[in-house]
Amino acid sequence: MSEFWRRAFIYPVYLSLIAVLLWVTAGALPAALIFGIGMALQYFTHLRNLAAFNRWLADPDTRSVPDGTGLWVDAFSQLNKLTKRRRKEREQHAAALLQMEQATSALPEGVVILGEGDRIEWCNPQAERHFGLDGDRDVGQQITYLARQPEFVQYLAQNSFAEPLVLRGMRHDDLVLSIKLIAYGSSKRLLISRDITHLERIETMRRDFVANVSHELRTPLTVVNGFVETMQDMPSLENDMARRALQLMGDQTKRMENLVNDLLTLSRLENEQNILHEETVDVPALMSTVLEEGRVLSNGQHQLKLEVESGSRLSGSISELHSAFGNLVTNAIRYTPPGGGIVLRWYEQPDGHMVFSVRDSGIGIAPQHLSRLTERFYRVDRSRSRETGGTGLGLAIVKHIAMRHQAQLNIASEEGKGSTFSIAFPAKRRIPEEDPTAIS
Repeated sequence: MSEFWRRAFIYPVYLSLIAVLLWVTAGALPAALIFGIGMALQYFTHLRNLAAFNRWLADPDTRSVPDGTGLWVDAFSQLNKLTKRRRKEREQHAAALLQMEQATSALPEGVVILGEGDRIEWCNPQAERHFGLDGDRDVGQQITYLARQPEFVQYLAQNSFAEPLVLRGMRHDDLVLSIKLIAYGSSKRLLISRDITHLERIETMRRDFVANVSHELRTPLTVVNGFVETMQDMPSLENDMARRALQLMGDQTKRMENLVNDLLTLSRLENEQNILHEETVDVPALMSTVLEEGRVLSNGQHQLKLEVESGSRLSGSISELHSAFGNLVTNAIRYTPPGGGIVLRWYEQPDGHMVFSVRDSGIGIAPQHLSRLTERFYRVDRSRSRETGGTGLGLAIVKHIAMRHQAQLNIASEEGKGSTFSIAFPAKRRIPEEDPTAIS
């Protein structure tokens, strides 16, 4: 800064000294004339540099910084260094952005950046194919104007995105997408789509295969079981070894029948064409039925209790809810030692959800198993499952029934202290006492 001021004052000082000398030697008029011309030249130089600076400001990206004269030399030199540094930073940022876009474009997933109001800011080619977008034309458009499926619009409107959305028929009937939404920043969201059409076809083939095989096994198993029961009832059968063999055959045949029946039930629940049959469910009556069935299964070895604390009617499928409630009670009995307690409860949560829960004082479940309990054939203790006759499909069936009723299956357990399995139904499924009409 001191150098700048030194150079700023040197010209007017020298000019003043020349003017003083002229004043002494030639008089005031020549001195004033020379001083005026000198100051005018300096002023003109500033105007010329200022004009050059103004022209550069009008188009700084293509024009180079002026060289300047006088005091402007240093200013333009510093400005030139700053401009070069900024240009280099912009080039680096542009290169990084281009690299990111190229990397994102190479992903098999579709990626859409949504700004405020879910307006499209950018999308990669896969997203263009998945949603029918145009990366140039549709920037700034709300994505719900272009992708209008009700499930997709509802998914965007909710606040919880823990579970991905499976969307069918976005572009055509064969396309199946798995969609995940991730919030970031203050008002931005990242929409990620994945084509799972092939996986869906494989899953459909698996379900069809399981359903067909289970159906074909049902009849021969029934025949075999009938013959075994007939032979067991024959009075001429006195050989103890033969009786034990027939008893073992009967037990294993019944176990296979239960497994086939559960597989058929699960296949029916997974079938999208199987529409839920809505009817009015008298929950206390259903719970009483399940309670009596549990007492028969327990054979007096457990204390079963019923608690009904809130509205008693629900819209849903009586047969499916009977199966779900019964499975939970059966599991509680199987995994609760004799003398333990089991409580069936129906109550309303503060948020309006209606909850059916089964709480037991059984052996409990270790934390590492909780997330996998609803998987098909997953067993915490395989030997105990074989002893109790479990198929490993009960909780998978319960989960699918809950999903068909827009309900949530929740599991809380502590090893050695017992477990609580609950199904939380949305408030819209509750039927008020004064309105006997089920929702559609």
